Amino acid sequence: MSIPQAGGGPIHSRHDLVAFLEAGVKPQAAWRIGTEHEKFGFRLADHAPLPYDGPSGIRAMLEGLTRFGWQPITEGSHIIGLSQNGASVSLEPGGQLELSGAPLETIHETCREVNAHLDQVAVVAREIGAGFLGLGFTPNWRLDEVPVMPKGRYAIMRRYMPTRGKLGLDMMFRTCTVQVNLDFSSEADMVAMLRVGLALQPIATALFANSPFTEGKPNGYLSYRSRIWEDVDPDRTGMLPFAFEDGFGFERYVDYALDVPMYFVYRDGRYIDVAGTPFRKFLERDVPALKGIEPTLSDWADHLTTIFPEVRLKKFLEMRGADGGPWKSLCALPALWVGLLYDKSALAGAHALVADWTEEERQYLRREVPRHALATPFRKGTVRDVAREVVGLARAGLKARARRGSVDADETPFLGSLFDTVESGVTPAERLLERYHGAWQGDVARIFAECAY
Repeated sequence: MSIPQAGGGPIHSRHDLVAFLEAGVKPQAAWRIGTEHEKFGFRLADHAPLPYDGPSGIRAMLEGLTRFGWQPITEGSHIIGLSQNGASVSLEPGGQLELSGAPLETIHETCREVNAHLDQVAVVAREIGAGFLGLGFTPNWRLDEVPVMPKGRYAIMRRYMPTRGKLGLDMMFRTCTVQVNLDFSSEADMVAMLRVGLALQPIATALFANSPFTEGKPNGYLSYRSRIWEDVDPDRTGMLPFAFEDGFGFERYVDYALDVPMYFVYRDGRYIDVAGTPFRKFLERDVPALKGIEPTLSDWADHLTTIFPEVRLKKFLEMRGADGGPWKSLCALPALWVGLLYDKSALAGAHALVADWTEEERQYLRREVPRHALATPFRKGTVRDVAREVVGLARAGLKARARRGSVDADETPFLGSLFDTVESGVTPAERLLERYHGAWQGDVARIFAECAY
C-alpha cells in the first residue's frame, strides 16, 4: 500500500478532481508500463513471518537494500520504504515487501527490473537469514502470528476494516498480488480499457490462481486471495457496474470516489483518523475532526489509493486481479495486459469478446472463479475457453507492438507460462495442490524450500 502522495495544492471545486484524473491522458508514444508485486518474507530458521525489528527483520532488510542506491523513506523513526529512479519499495501491513516498478517502455525492461530487484533482495535476505515467497495468501501463518508494521495508516485501517467486512484484516496481513499500471490516450480510451479490464479480471484471476492453502491445509479455493476481496468492504471494492453504463467517464468515477469513505487525512507527519467519512464531506468542510484543514489534491491522491476495485483508476489504470506468484508470473501479468490493451486491434478484439456479457455474468465470474479457476463453467464452455482466446489476443497484440529485446524479436515469450496453463488446464494453485497431496505428503512447510525466490 502506498506511501503519502504528492498530488498538489488546494481543491477549489469538483472540477479540480476531474482534472486530476484527466491529467493522466498521454499520447500513445508516451505510454509506459509499471509493474508491482508483493512477496512474503520469512525466517529461514523456522519459516515464521519477518518481524519489523531484529536481525532477521524488515528494518534490516530495507536498510540492507540501501547499498544498491535506494533512498530510505521514513515515518518518524521508522524506515517504511525506499525510492530510486521512479521506482519504490514499500511495506505492506504484515511485512509483505512490494516493488512498485518505474514506468518503463517494454516488458523486457520491466523483467530486467524485476530480476535486479529480486537479486538484490536475495543478497540481503541471505545475510539476515531470511527468504521470500511469491503466493497469493500465506500458506500456514495464522492471522495473529503476522506482525504489524509501524505505519500510521495501518493502525487506522486495522480499527476500521472489521466494521465493513469479515476478511479485511486477512486482506491486509495475509495476501500478496502482482499488478500492472497502464496509460491511456483519452477519456474514451480509458473507458474502453477499464471496461475490458473489469470484464476480464476474473480470467486473469483464473490464469494466475496461486493461493490454495490456509493455515497449512487446502482451503477449497484456487485463488483464496480473490475470495477474500469479496468480503473486505463493499464501499470500495468490486466490479464497478456503473462503469458499463452510458456516459461513464472521469466525472462519474469522481462521483463514485467522493462517496467512498476515507480512512485518514495526512498532515504534518501524522495520520488523522476520519475512517467512515466520505471524501465529499471533507470537500464540503463538514468533518469536525478536520476543522480548519483545507482539502488538497494530495489528500485526493491519498484517497484514491484507498479504493480497491478490480481495476482502479488514478492517473493510470491498475489491473488488480492476480495472485502473487513465481518469477514468470511477474513478467506474464504485464505481458497479458499490455498485449490486450496497448494494441488497438487486440483491444477491439477483447472488447468484442466481452461486449455482450451481462452484469450478472460478470458478477458470476467474479464469484465462481476464485474456487474453480479455469474449470468455471461459462456459457457453452468454461473459463479455460475464454482464457485461451484472451491469451491469443494478447500474443497478437504483443506481436503487433514488435518491441525487440536483447534476444527476442518481441515480447511474446513472456506469455509462455500462460500458454502452458491454458493448454494444460492446470493453474499454479493446482500444481501446488498436486505436490501437497503427492511429494510433500501433506506438509505445506515444503513450500518455503521449493517455491521461494
